[in-house]
Amino acid sequence: MRFSIVVPFLLCTTILFGQYRFEGQVAEAHKNQKVYLSLVENYRKNSRVYLDQIIQKTIADSTGHFSFSGSQLSPQNQIYRIHVDGCEDQSFHNSHFLRACPQTESLLFIASNTDTLSLPLNNADQAFCEIRSTNPASTLLLEVAALKEEMIFDFMDYDSELSRSINFKKWFARFQEFGVNANEPLAELYIYDFLSDRTNETYATYLEELSTDSYYQALLTRLQNKYPQTKMASQYESELQSDLSLLNRENSHSSNFDSGYLIFPALVLVFAAVGYYFQNKRKSSGENIALDTLTSQERKIMDAILDGKSNKEIAAHFYISVSTVKSHINSIYKKLGLSSRTEIRTVYKGNS
Repeated sequence: MRFSIVVPFLLCTTILFGQYRFEGQVAEAHKNQKVYLSLVENYRKNSRVYLDQIIQKTIADSTGHFSFSGSQLSPQNQIYRIHVDGCEDQSFHNSHFLRACPQTESLLFIASNTDTLSLPLNNADQAFCEIRSTNPASTLLLEVAALKEEMIFDFMDYDSELSRSINFKKWFARFQEFGVNANEPLAELYIYDFLSDRTNETYATYLEELSTDSYYQALLTRLQNKYPQTKMASQYESELQSDLSLLNRENSHSSNFDSGYLIFPALVLVFAAVGYYFQNKRKSSGENIALDTLTSQERKIMDAILDGKSNKEIAAHFYISVSTVKSHINSIYKKLGLSSRTEIRTVYKGNS
């Protein structure tokens, strides 16, 4: 249903001090049915009808006309809902548990105890599409709804993640500008509920902006100045602090992860180098201890082996027989725990 916004005008009605009058027309299908007035004190509960919100009810007459009046509303602006319900009383509770009645039509608006407000049918005989009020703020939620609809159509032309991200930022700025210019924090809370909804595609952009944009803290100040000690101001402050804490924890975890990601490989390399050093040191120490068990003659023959000399060359060099050379070499093998010339050169090359 497309919304049509009507510029508020002062109705030609005698307004008694401290009294409100909300009246309007319902569509043909809802004539002679109950119409309800609700107070929405929790801005997170504005998307459907909640039983605990209902404060007054009446019946639309045979022409579709209904009205609410009295003096029990707050002198401050609050968010209200008028809805007509096609569900029967006997099934009312079951039909509304966790969902709206399928035959429900409703409208959210801002008003106070002194306002006169009219909800006429539009040119297509649709109800709850136009607001005429003595309160300029009454139409703001309808205008926000129209902005939401425009945003949805706008995103149909954006396919890539980059273009969608840029478009989200544009729309966040547009909604925030609308809210500030409206000079009504209740309308801004209605916008905030939409942008910060965890089930919406807008949530990631909201968290991103929350860490850098001063808008949200400024909104808290505006709320506390205009609606001090109200449930909505307290609710918003609590949610804002909770989201900021969540964001700080995520950033902290991300920072720790990044640091660990950089430091861990370095630590692995350091420990590997230290381990390699001590392993080689122990190995070298063990090798030196083994070498100390060799006699001076065996050490000379081992040096000759490390130089690549054969048994005959060693025997000729030291003026000993080949069999004596072999005996010395066997003794060297036993003391060093080795079994060949190749192992001697592999282990002790450079240590002689």
